[in-house]
Amino acid sequence: MTENHSASQPQTQRHRVEGPQKHIVVFVLSMVLTIIAFAAVAAGKVNKLFVIFLLLGMAIVQAFAQMAFWMHMKDRGHFFPIIGIVGGVFVVIMLVALALLWTWW
Repeated sequence: MTENHSASQPQTQRHRVEGPQKHIVVFVLSMVLTIIAFAAVAAGKVNKLFVIFLLLGMAIVQAFAQMAFWMHMKDRGHFFPIIGIVGGVFVVIMLVALALLWTWW
């Protein structure tokens, strides 16, 4: 008579452990983006509108990278926090648009 241990014991899902490689890559990416932002502002001879859009673009990239790898938003089970973040971004965009409309009209 053989016993089937897997049937008698509940199977637990093991959390997949990531190595530090991805965290190091995201950290280096954050440092590179920060250095580029500092250099763009410190140069002073670059078009200001270009610098603003460059900084906004790099900030968005850095925010998504940090949410995905440091806050583990890329993993399963983070649907509601993502919905909350998207909703918060939507509210902020609407508030800024309404404030601009209110002051310019």
